[in-house]
Amino acid sequence: MNNEETLLSVTKSEWIKFRTVRSTIMGVIVFAVLTIGLGVLITATIRAHWATAGFGRRLTFDPVSTSLAGVLFAQFAVGVIGSLFITSEYSSGAIRTTLTAVPHRLELALAKLLVLVLSMLVVCEVVCIATFLIGQAIFAGVVTPTASLSNGADLRAVLLAGVYLALLAVLGFSLGLILRQSAACISVFVSILLIVPIIMLLLPQSWQNSYEKFEPSNLGTSMMSVTPRADLFGTWSALTVLLVYVVVVFGVGVTMLQHRDA
Repeated sequence: MNNEETLLSVTKSEWIKFRTVRSTIMGVIVFAVLTIGLGVLITATIRAHWATAGFGRRLTFDPVSTSLAGVLFAQFAVGVIGSLFITSEYSSGAIRTTLTAVPHRLELALAKLLVLVLSMLVVCEVVCIATFLIGQAIFAGVVTPTASLSNGADLRAVLLAGVYLALLAVLGFSLGLILRQSAACISVFVSILLIVPIIMLLLPQSWQNSYEKFEPSNLGTSMMSVTPRADLFGTWSALTVLLVYVVVVFGVGVTMLQHRDA
C-alpha cells in the first residue's frame, strides 16, 4: 500500500471519528446557535434603534460585519471543536490504539488536519452565509445600506469569515497536539483570543497601536469587513498573518507528536 492509499484510509477513519463523537456534534450545534442567534439579536437591536442613530453612525455602518458579529463569540466554540479532536483521544487513552494502528504520526496529523479543515470549512461557510442572509433580511426596509452576496466585496467578507473560523479550529487542534490536555488547551486558546487583548489595553498607547493589529480577533475583524479599519491589517494581509500563526503552531505540534511518547 503506497503513502497516498495509506493517507486516504487514515483520513476515512478519522472522518468516522470526527462525525460520530458527541463532543463534535454538540460543538457544531453550539457554534451554529451562537453565530446565528447572536447575529439575529444584534441585527434586530440595531434595526429597532436605527431611527435614533446619529449621522456618524450611519455613515460608518458596515452591514456585513455587523450581521456577522456573532462570529466573534462563536470563535471560542470552533476552537473547542478543534482541540477536542485530538485531546479527547489523549484523555481517554485511545491515542495509544490510534498510534498503534497508524505508526506514521505525520500521516495521522495530516489526516486529522484534512478532516478538520474540510469539515469545519463547509460548516462555517454555511453558518456564516445563513447568518448574513438572515441579518440582511432583518435590516431590509429600515437599515441602510444593506449588503448582498451579489456584491464581490460583501461576498468576500462573508466567505472569509468562514475561513477565519476554520483556521481557528485548526489553531485549537494544533494547540491540542502540543498540550494534549483539553482544559489546558482550551485555557490557552481563550487566553490568546480574549485575555491577551485585555492585557494589551494596559500597555502604553504606542504599544497598543503597534501590536493590536496582530491579535487573532482583530485579524478576523479585518477579514470579515468590507473596508477594514485603517489601524488594522488589510483583508489579505490579515489572512496571511493568521495563516502564518496556524502553520507555525501546527508545525510545532506535529514535531512534538513525532518526538514524544503517547
